[in-house]
Amino acid sequence: MGPDNRTLDLEWLEDFVALAESGNFSRAAEARAIAQPAFSRHIRSLEEWVGVDLIDRGAHPVELTGGGRRFLPLVRDVLASLEAARIKARLAQGQAAASLRFAITHALSITFFPRWLGALETRLRPGPIETMSNHARACEDLMYQRRVQFVLCHGHADVPGRLDEGRYPVVKLGDDVLRPVSAPDATGRPLFELERSTLLPVLDYSDASGLGRILRARLHRRFAEPKGGAGPGMSIVFTAHNAFMLKTMALAGRGVAWLPESLAADELRTRQLVPAGGDAWQVPIEVRLYRQNAEMTPTAEALWQVVGGGAAGAAPGPQAAGLPGTM
Repeated sequence: MGPDNRTLDLEWLEDFVALAESGNFSRAAEARAIAQPAFSRHIRSLEEWVGVDLIDRGAHPVELTGGGRRFLPLVRDVLASLEAARIKARLAQGQAAASLRFAITHALSITFFPRWLGALETRLRPGPIETMSNHARACEDLMYQRRVQFVLCHGHADVPGRLDEGRYPVVKLGDDVLRPVSAPDATGRPLFELERSTLLPVLDYSDASGLGRILRARLHRRFAEPKGGAGPGMSIVFTAHNAFMLKTMALAGRGVAWLPESLAADELRTRQLVPAGGDAWQVPIEVRLYRQNAEMTPTAEALWQVVGGGAAGAAPGPQAAGLPGTM
């Protein structure tokens, strides 16, 4: 093996970073929107170009070799520099993309983003804005593919997501809470109550959902406890990517759903939905804004400064407490 007689394809570098961040060939290929056999060939071609094995294929999840670990930060620097060079070249030619590009998880695209953007526009003239709404995994994929500058999603300090693992800079924009809710019966009590039901029908999030990842991580033990312990047995009767569908099913009396309070506020106020459990069953969550870990357009960088991003890699916390639109 050796690089002497081979050209380097930039896509191989993008693929290598995606694989390092996901630890899984299938997920990385999906994030890069190519077939897995082609993705694997790209990784092998890159290894042939470098002249050493970069991936330990015997490890599960996939791990980098010593050479791969040394290579990864250098590749990230190269890709970031190339992205910055492209932006600067477009600016010099007067062709910079003026629009801001956001990937936003379903619930926040309706409950949070419009109000937050309205407040932000009192301090910044952002120009054209493009948004893509999807589940958390798809939003993360768009960030990995550099198709968006920002990802707006929920997060939890003790449950790192893929963007945290990839060390994308992030700020906290506000607070929310996942609250178990149920449709009421004729007397106004919940149809399904966590402290009383012997087998609770649960309306669950799919594996692609960031809210599902947080919920399962924080309440896994409580879900597993049988009646007679701290909670009932659980039976998952319906699964969906987004909280809107789970709210619809909860309103129809199909089970208990853990919904962001911001999404269920109107229904809780009008008693179309009622709490299905006490504070011990709630999960505090954060509203977060992630950015690309490379230089962005001046408009995008200005937005990041306005929301309190400051230094790259800032952790979510009180530095954004005064942000317009904070929940």
